[in-house]
Amino acid sequence: MKAISLKLPDELVTTSEACAEALSLSRAEYIRRAIERMNKETRDSNRAGRMKQASLKVRQESMQVNSEFASIEEDPNA
Repeated sequence: MKAISLKLPDELVTTSEACAEALSLSRAEYIRRAIERMNKETRDSNRAGRMKQASLKVRQESMQVNSEFASIEEDPNA
């Protein structure tokens, strides 16, 4: 495990210590979990962005396929 050194505003440290204590965690564990949560949120957001871009790329084709299915459903002889 690697160690890092951070300079944080006093208020952030004080609030983090209080929150950690309320959860019966060490300050280091609390900060580790906060970083893990932020990493997950960032990964999830990036994945959602990639999915949106992929969806936009295939949107036109999907609309064409939907249109073709709609015309088949409306035509009893199809």
